[in-house]
This record gives sequence, structure tokens and C-alpha cells, in this order.
Amino acid sequence: MSDYLVPVFDLGGVFIDWNPMYLFRKLFDTEEEAQWFQDYVCTSLWNIEFDAGTSYAEGIQQKTNHFPQYFDQISAYNHRWHEMISGLIQGTIDIQEELVAAEIPTFAITNFSREKFHECLEKYEFLRKFDGIVVSGNERLIKPDYRIFHRFLDRYSLSADQCVLIDDSFPNIVAARYLGMKAVHFADPAQARKELIDLGLPLKAV
Repeated sequence: MSDYLVPVFDLGGVFIDWNPMYLFRKLFDTEEEAQWFQDYVCTSLWNIEFDAGTSYAEGIQQKTNHFPQYFDQISAYNHRWHEMISGLIQGTIDIQEELVAAEIPTFAITNFSREKFHECLEKYEFLRKFDGIVVSGNERLIKPDYRIFHRFLDRYSLSADQCVLIDDSFPNIVAARYLGMKAVHFADPAQARKELIDLGLPLKAV
């Protein structure tokens, strides 16, 4: 490893602009209907089950059993999942490319379903540039559970004080700092770049 802090990135909200509402707005006639569907049917808590290792086949079946009137819309959560991605966050990709060019190892710890991560790995080149990625769906552990951080550190022979987490979730930031990591609470690429420069990473000021 280099003398620099080791950047450890989140993916959703940091590299990937993912939001189920991007899809739900296509499935319903009004914003109110789409929002209700997210709040009461295909909820964020339900999505965490996939991040924790539940298969889409199992999760969709259970949900359609409870809400058979929404069978098509719930099924779309699987077969139209990629429509929940509006695009990539180019500014963060630029940061990664600069770090890779400077031969700084980069890693990720992500709450992501095993199935959908595999699809994204084939689709998005930036994912293949990381030196290692710990995926919650593979580990059946999700951030901010301390155990997924320990698993990452053990797997790549790192200590917490060698690492800086870049994540848009404040509970994940709190967990990382408790374990001894530095942490950047991601709001946008420009802010993250500035904070990483302040921590000594060899990035260009923009």
C-alpha cells in the first residue's frame, strides 16, 4: 500500500445515481401515486432485504402475494431495475480515474444486491477499476453493521486508520469513524474532492 490514505467508496449515490422513483414515475400517472407506491409497497426497507442477500425471485414473490393488484409494478422492480439508474456521477468517476492514474489503490464497500451488482459489474467499466469491492448481498451484512467493515479490513489486510470512507449515508460515516477510519460525508464530487485533498490525497484542485 502507498503512504496515502486508502480511499474506500460507497457506490449508490456516490458513483451511481440510483433512485426507485425514476422507475415508479414511469409506472404511475401521477407523482402522488408513485410516491405512495414507494412509501407503502416497494419501500426502502424492503429494498434493504435485497442488499442483505434476499433473491429478487423470493422478494418479488412475497411482495406480490401481499399486493396482487400491483403485480406488474412490483415485478418491474426486478426486470426494469436498471431504469432506476439515471446515470453515473461523472465527477466521482473523475476522482477515481485520477487516483488510479496516481497508483493509489481504491476500494468499495457497498450495500447492493448480489444479482444487480453482477449485472452492473458487466455494464459499468469503473467498477472493474477498483482493487477490491465488498458487496453486502454477497456477505449478508449491510452497512452500518460494523461486521462488514471488519470483513473488508480483514480481507484486504488493512487497518482502519489507513482508510478513508466516502459515503453519502451519515450512519455509515458514524460507523466508520467509530472504527477509526477517516470519513468524508459525500454531498457532491466537488466537496468530496476538496475534503480528500485536505486529507492528503493527490487530486487536482478544481
